[in-house]
Amino acid sequence: MKAKRHKKILALITEHEVETQEELQQLLQENGFNVTQATVSRDIKELKLIKTLQDGVYRYVQSVTDTSMSSIKFESIFTEAVVKIDYSGNTIAIKCHTGLANAACAVFDAMEIDNVVGTIAGDDTIFVLMRNENSANLLVKELYLTVLGQVK
Repeated sequence: MKAKRHKKILALITEHEVETQEELQQLLQENGFNVTQATVSRDIKELKLIKTLQDGVYRYVQSVTDTSMSSIKFESIFTEAVVKIDYSGNTIAIKCHTGLANAACAVFDAMEIDNVVGTIAGDDTIFVLMRNENSANLLVKELYLTVLGQVK
């Protein structure tokens, strides 16, 4: 049942501009899958779906594992999502536009950046735990330059 549902989710996000988990849940129910929001959330995580800007609309798409494509998605999503980046000690705070932190964090995690211990994302904020303060400082400078086109 799960494999069929996952296959249907991939088909639905290809056929429709699915912007929210609720929309995906509704489409699944219309197609005979009686699912809860929690199940949809788990499915999104397991399928590694991310939100990306397409034709002016943020929608779910399947994540790309190719490193060069991941880099392109990283820069694209971060450029659109990130508002501010700062750090204190070995923790980086990345402020995003409302609702975009999870997508930005997903592509950030996919980059497998050295010295990142872990990440956690809310609705509009990502926290990145680094191995040490120097690593945090260097990553913030790199993110500012790469993503925001500025020097911090």
